[in-house]
Amino acid sequence: MKPIIELKDILTPDKKILITTHHKPDADALGSSLGLYNYLKQKNFENVVVITPTDYGAFLNWMPGNDTVIIYEQKTELSKSYIADADIIFCLDFNALKRINEMGHDVAASKAIKVMIDHHLQPEPFDDYRLHDTKACSTCELIYTFINTMGDDTLLNKDIAECLYAGILTDTGNFRHDTTTGNTHRIVARLLDCGVKSDQVQSHIYDNFTLRRTQLIGYTLAHKLEYIPELNTSLMVLDRNEIKHYGVLTGDTEGLVNWGLTITGVKLGVLIIDRKVKVKMSFRGKGDFPCNEFARKYFNGGGHFNAAGGESDEPLEVVVEKFKEYIKEYKDILKTKSN
Repeated sequence: MKPIIELKDILTPDKKILITTHHKPDADALGSSLGLYNYLKQKNFENVVVITPTDYGAFLNWMPGNDTVIIYEQKTELSKSYIADADIIFCLDFNALKRINEMGHDVAASKAIKVMIDHHLQPEPFDDYRLHDTKACSTCELIYTFINTMGDDTLLNKDIAECLYAGILTDTGNFRHDTTTGNTHRIVARLLDCGVKSDQVQSHIYDNFTLRRTQLIGYTLAHKLEYIPELNTSLMVLDRNEIKHYGVLTGDTEGLVNWGLTITGVKLGVLIIDRKVKVKMSFRGKGDFPCNEFARKYFNGGGHFNAAGGESDEPLEVVVEKFKEYIKEYKDILKTKSN
């Protein structure tokens, strides 16, 4: 693949551009997609479309450009036609085509130029151009870098900035994670100068949930939180009946796994949910526990060092039992105190 700077002469307004991101997009995924979308619109690109493989949390619907997003699983034939007709496909916040589900087959078959902009480990070589940096706090940070690499810092406006700010805010855990650097804050300062209101973005993301979702959090913390002291690990498990009872929608469990890390001494927080088709797992760690390695080794997953996900086709009870057995392999890491 070629460095991203070489895309500059190819990325012209006559091109048909498609932007996509991973399934069940979070704020960084959707923020980077719509940040790039609004940037290209600012450059007078007429043929730009954002297609997500699946739906996403309603708390992200405020982002500028959201009303133009096409959801592949809801409008499959229309999506396929856009993919087949595209000149350039931007793949944001993922580095393996399996992360966009069935849509990955269409993207792979497309003759379009593929561009990967991402910060996850171990990218697969499906792209033609790449901006990849595992030290970046978020893909939104990389979209900011991309805009500057194209020489277009002066085109930044509030619509672009709000989308990028949202992704940086959430992927740094409100600037708590060690990926937060001086450069992160310099980028944020530039975005704020574009008119972003931090309190408004925070409210859109964190104060925009249903009563049902809040009750789910209370129930989970009160009745489903298990503490494993010898491994400094917290574990929450939700079965199908509980998911059905609380009417869980996409986005309702966003951030739930992080509550386990608020317990003094906990180095690993785990959330396991039976999602009918598959059992989904979220891992959040502190210090030197390798979440991505553990997820990849045992649960067909991956992600960042301190934040990863996995999945399994096995029954929920079996997955939980295997997790408790596999995690013992890391007891020497987990029993040491985090900084």
